[in-house]
Amino acid sequence: MKRQWLADLRISQGKTQQEIAREVGTSQGGYANIESGLREPSVEFAKRIATVLGFDWTRFFENQEKAEDSA
Repeated sequence: MKRQWLADLRISQGKTQQEIAREVGTSQGGYANIESGLREPSVEFAKRIATVLGFDWTRFFENQEKAEDSA
């Protein structure tokens, strides 16, 4: 599932995927896969992204927990 909230947050701060990728230590494609929902970040990586963009890293896993509860 696409993480539109993550893309919106990045865009609202005037940052590109390339800039975020460089700041967290990955490729632009790797970051794009996280933003598009094709890849789940590790806890460590979620924390790095959250630090750069200024949000609670657990947000990455909130929807996942809700989906598991409804299954």
